Amino acid sequence: MRLSSSVFASFCLLIELLGIALFLRGFFPVPVKSSLSSKSKLSDLPAEPLAGNSPNSTKVPPPLFKRVVIILIDALREDFIFGPNGKRFMPYTRHIVERGSSHSFIAKARPPTVTMPRIKALTTGSIPGFIDVVMNLNSPAVLEDNVIWQAKNSGKRIIFYGDDTWVRLFPKHFMEYDGTTSFFVSDYTEVDNNVTRHLDSTLKRDDWDVLILHYLGLDHIGHISGPHSSLIGPKLLEMDDVIKKIHASLISREAEGTLPNLMVLCSDHGMSETGSHGGSSEPEISTPLILISPLFQRKVGLEQPAMVEQVDLAPTLALALALPISQNSVGRLIPAVFEEASLREQLRFLHMNGHQLSSLLRDSNPNFHKDGYEQFRMAEKTHGNWMKLYMDGNTSEVLGNMGKKLLKQYLEALQAMSAALSKQLGKYDMYSMIVGMSLILQVLVLLVLAMPEALSRAACVDVPVASAFLSLPFYLLCLLGSSIHVLVCTSAEASCYFCSLPWLLAFTAILFSSALLCSLVAMAARYDPFPNPKTSSDWTLSELDILLLTGTVGHTLSLGASSFVEEEHQTWYFLLNTLCLAVFQDVCRKYFRERRRPGDDEEDDPLLPSIAEEDASQATFSPAAELGVSVGSEKWLALSTPILTLACCRLLRSLNQTGVQWAHLPDLSHWLNSGDHKVVLSLLAALSLLLIFLLVQRRCSLVSKIALALGLLGVYSYRAAVGNVLFPWQHSGRSISKGTGEARFVYIFILGILFTGVKDLLRSQVMSSAVEGRRLKSRGLWEVYSGVVLLVALLFRAHNLPTLACCLLIQTLMAQFIWKKLHYDAAQTTIMHYWFGQAFFYFQGNSNNIATVDISVGFVGLESYVEAPAVFLTAFSTYAGPLLWACHLVCYLSSERDRAALSLGHGSYCFALLRSVPAVFYVVLVTALRYHLFIWSVFSPKLLYEAMHTLVTAAVCLFFTFMDQDRT
Repeated sequence: MRLSSSVFASFCLLIELLGIALFLRGFFPVPVKSSLSSKSKLSDLPAEPLAGNSPNSTKVPPPLFKRVVIILIDALREDFIFGPNGKRFMPYTRHIVERGSSHSFIAKARPPTVTMPRIKALTTGSIPGFIDVVMNLNSPAVLEDNVIWQAKNSGKRIIFYGDDTWVRLFPKHFMEYDGTTSFFVSDYTEVDNNVTRHLDSTLKRDDWDVLILHYLGLDHIGHISGPHSSLIGPKLLEMDDVIKKIHASLISREAEGTLPNLMVLCSDHGMSETGSHGGSSEPEISTPLILISPLFQRKVGLEQPAMVEQVDLAPTLALALALPISQNSVGRLIPAVFEEASLREQLRFLHMNGHQLSSLLRDSNPNFHKDGYEQFRMAEKTHGNWMKLYMDGNTSEVLGNMGKKLLKQYLEALQAMSAALSKQLGKYDMYSMIVGMSLILQVLVLLVLAMPEALSRAACVDVPVASAFLSLPFYLLCLLGSSIHVLVCTSAEASCYFCSLPWLLAFTAILFSSALLCSLVAMAARYDPFPNPKTSSDWTLSELDILLLTGTVGHTLSLGASSFVEEEHQTWYFLLNTLCLAVFQDVCRKYFRERRRPGDDEEDDPLLPSIAEEDASQATFSPAAELGVSVGSEKWLALSTPILTLACCRLLRSLNQTGVQWAHLPDLSHWLNSGDHKVVLSLLAALSLLLIFLLVQRRCSLVSKIALALGLLGVYSYRAAVGNVLFPWQHSGRSISKGTGEARFVYIFILGILFTGVKDLLRSQVMSSAVEGRRLKSRGLWEVYSGVVLLVALLFRAHNLPTLACCLLIQTLMAQFIWKKLHYDAAQTTIMHYWFGQAFFYFQGNSNNIATVDISVGFVGLESYVEAPAVFLTAFSTYAGPLLWACHLVCYLSSERDRAALSLGHGSYCFALLRSVPAVFYVVLVTALRYHLFIWSVFSPKLLYEAMHTLVTAAVCLFFTFMDQDRT
């Protein structure tokens, strides 16, 4: 069957997308769920254990509290209260912890430590998966069982003020609410005032049972300036005053003979040393949990807070309010809260919690007998014997000792079952992952084998599909695949998505995969891996090709170990340094070794022009002449380029510490951002912006040059307005603003430059002169590139502007003195751009930890939260390094005058040519697939994930090659 290159590539892309979707469906763990579809009810609670034939009771113990006030302070780290600064910034709260009627804990949050998954954990008791990071931007309603629904269903009246994520998660659950936008991090004042303004009137009312307050200001300050900012102290003092006001009101309204009230002070997550969150570092997962009530005994001094899980709050609140525990809760109750209850009630609470955990464990784990289940059953049996003695009126000391021993036995069983259920989060659908990856691998091999035909003059591909369906191996493969599918789906211990598909659809996929594999074998059989050198080009690999291929494959294999995942930047730094040394060797070979052999016959190598031809070409066009330097000094500039690149990379490594193990160490960015060195930062930012202008403006029109200069001046003005840098006439103590006007001033010039570039690109398509059309196209692309650079300069923090300047300097030097002069083909240039882009991702200060994502850049120039631009700006800033190198690749390949130097060379068979605008779509797709999350404890799926990424990179590269070839 013969297909054109574009149709064939589109077909391959469709199959590849299906494989990616199947792989990602298996990659994200499936949360633990109960087999029961309905929510828990009081009538479903287990009966109280009792040995013998005596009737046992299903009565629920009475509630311990009348009212509950939950104060959730976003990003409140435990050391903000329990640490050295607790007495200074939160004196009243610290006094309650040390001397008041309270219980203090350090609640451990599970990654991802972002708001929406943490709220779900607090209310449902379950552990959300990493897919909830994406859902955090647009939180859907919670459909599973949760304590908010149980409270509303039991008739309790709930009032909420604060983060509107609660309103989206629990619609129609609140009697009264007032939500505030959580993503507009530039606001840390009004967002809290909007909550506090309701307190005076609400605390005086008697028409509510549960009051929930979610304060966001502390989290926003962390995103803006970090946990050591001068703004942190006043905000903590403000929160301390709020706690004092609520506590005093609750105490004053308590009457004798009524149940006491409960105040819960907690946080959804902590704050990293950079002010962000999302990862698994100690400052991010350690949050305070303080329970305050007259029911508890007064403390006599500061005690070391005990460790609990964040999910333990949900079953504790449910039982304390006489509500059923959520079905999917994996938490265990906090025993200290129930110390004042009778021994029978304490045992009853533990039994109810154990029954819920054992039911969930039995539904989700086939080996549930090994994980505390039998221990719970033994405790339940002992509980029945204790109840028999208790009902018989036994009041001896033996009964009390037996009850205390039973309490300990229950707690050990609950801890074992909760831990076993928490481990279920790392459950991967390996079968779906392997099937999806095999589809992508087959598509890649198909594209590689079809490449000679697709790039021929006919631009057609002959795929032997008919012969594959008529071959015996096809039927054998179908039988083998069907057998494996039936075996896996009938014996799998956990649910598998591919097995849940209809059998007809699954077997159709098996038939297609078998036919595709047979077609690959037929195409490989007619392919000659050793072409005749008289009729084909020599495809032997050079030293640089071996380095690029080995480095890319080695990087993929390295990610099978957790240390290489956490410190992936070290791998890219090593590869980049090695690449610079290899390039330096090629430069020395070109300018010294080859020129000293005048007798050698250089006409045999079509990629290396003779010395006379090269000198003649330099007379008309030379990279040195383009930069305004003499031809004689071009050799020394080429020699110094790899060395200067190494120096820049070493400087950038010291600018931002990244990774996991050494991210806490001081670096140049911390030194520059301190208040004592603001003058140095201002000077460095100004010099960086000047260098950016000199490097970018060379290929732009006059109008774009003026717009670029004014835009960069606006960038500095914006940084001065927000207080990062200073103008010479400014004082360091001046008041700061949001810089909205200055940022919008820069946006105008960005849009103007982009408009000019797009206009030139459109004009190039209708020009009658081919030469003039190519000139306009090249200028248009470089103007679009300059607009992208201006946007990056606006979004980068002031200390990161040298990173952008070094990136542009390396691009300019490598393009003028390395890639052109050494005649590197398009494949080699593409892989080098990919390596540099990945390294600059980490030079920015990013890592595989989602906590390094700076969401504050999403609100540059915005007065309020607007989802689309905020998401775009945040993603653009995070991946600015790879995107800049991708855009430079497009501009460089499209503007090359000597197309022969960029022909499909000997190293390009494995990594095909990327040309023109389609490369942008390649980078966008690969970047989306490489969304950087810190992968948790199981790293074998990470290896499959990275291997799939490498396959997708090559496959998409080939896809756009075929599309471009068919168009030309």
